[in-house]
Amino acid sequence: QVQLVESGGGLVQAGGSLRLSCAASGSIVSINAMAWYRQAPGKQRELVAGITSGGSTNYADSVKGRFTISRDNNKNTVSLQMNSLKSEDTAVYYCNAVRVTAAQAMGVLHRYLELWGQGTLVTVSS
Repeated sequence: QVQLVESGGGLVQAGGSLRLSCAASGSIVSINAMAWYRQAPGKQRELVAGITSGGSTNYADSVKGRFTISRDNNKNTVSLQMNSLKSEDTAVYYCNAVRVTAAQAMGVLHRYLELWGQGTLVTVSS
């Protein structure tokens, strides 16, 4: 079974930095795209940043120039470096993986259309 496990959330002062990491566990064969989403209290979940297997990235306008997404295809991990944090960045951050192929029993390949992590809370104090 494939799971996404996030780490790195916490409390930070405005202007500070935080790094989130997400690791996909299981017998991963390939992952198409990975991304970070966030959901603030009372708001809808929104895309923060995404990255393809080839390394192409995209960012929400609100985080451009402050956040950097990266991934290690060999380790099946994705990270989000967050700098110059603002109070409005406070949210639960979720790791997302799209079109994940994993090997299961007897070598049978299984494709997951989309997976989500459990979320990690980032709180930025002003």
